[in-house]
Amino acid sequence: MPPQIYHLIAFLCAAVVVLWSTPDVKNIGIKSGRLDKPSDRKVHHRPMVRLGGVSIFAGTIISLLIVWWLGGFGILPTEKEWQIWGVALGGIGFFLIGLADDLLNLSPIARLLMQIVVAAFAWKVGVSIDFLSIPTGGTVQLGWWSLPITVVWLVGMVNAINWIDGLDGLAAGVSGIASVVMLVVALFMQQSAAALIAAAIAGASLGFLRYNFNPAQIFMGDGGAYFMGFTLAAVGVVGLVKTAAVSAVLLPFLILAVPIVDMSAVILARLRRGKSPFVADKSHLHHRLLQAGLSHRLTVLFIYSLTLWVGSLALAIAGIPSGIIYACGATSLLSYTGWKVWKRSRQS
Repeated sequence: MPPQIYHLIAFLCAAVVVLWSTPDVKNIGIKSGRLDKPSDRKVHHRPMVRLGGVSIFAGTIISLLIVWWLGGFGILPTEKEWQIWGVALGGIGFFLIGLADDLLNLSPIARLLMQIVVAAFAWKVGVSIDFLSIPTGGTVQLGWWSLPITVVWLVGMVNAINWIDGLDGLAAGVSGIASVVMLVVALFMQQSAAALIAAAIAGASLGFLRYNFNPAQIFMGDGGAYFMGFTLAAVGVVGLVKTAAVSAVLLPFLILAVPIVDMSAVILARLRRGKSPFVADKSHLHHRLLQAGLSHRLTVLFIYSLTLWVGSLALAIAGIPSGIIYACGATSLLSYTGWKVWKRSRQS
């Protein structure tokens, strides 16, 4: 069986599991009363089940188990197979933290401490940034700096995806676009292990949009956001940063630039106002676009376009054939949606 078939199987299995299981998860959430109630800071106006991350997690893990059962891991070197299990174990840990927060409403400090512990475990089992390639040639070994740098990257991306999950379909769509770009880049760079994980998370996140796009029927909750954030960050580590190509170091940051920049800007704004970075407010990009008069859907579609644009730049930088054409097409799409945003804001 051609290796690329396993990636297609991972994508389709994850999507099918999510599409099949999400209605059941929604019904369980309603019966158990696990609902996200409206508030001044939140956009939705009626109680919503926020356990959709259970379906996303199940779809991703089940699809990887199916690929493993079919012999798909046999195409990988032994150390690459262990990287997949390392990512899976770390994903389980972050999913459980998020699920516990959905059910028990953990304090910010407790969440952060648990995230650091799980990220350190992921580093121990191989999801680690060990070196950085430099433009002048060669690599810089990080030594003991590998642990804190890896932990900051993993924990940072987990929270970046969670923070951007403020509108129907926003986090799922951004994660889906980013994972598809990572899949293409990983395949081009012959990183089959990372590509398998990216294919699974892409199928799960895009399948979840069937129920999460505006008007949403269910939210992914912290469990889904934490799981997707960690998985995307881990794919960037095992599939891109660990390669010797100089451009590979920049690719994960570029592909995930939208949630990274949004989180960084929000933290700086809160600190400048003398507030704790952990205290939620309405200073995120999607909040500002809504305040400018944009509709819910146009705000989400504009951020999708922005994510697709930076992803297309990553394709071009990675040297993928026709990457420049994709970048030009994405630039045209972003220009059009940007014009729509400007026009709508002027009318408000």
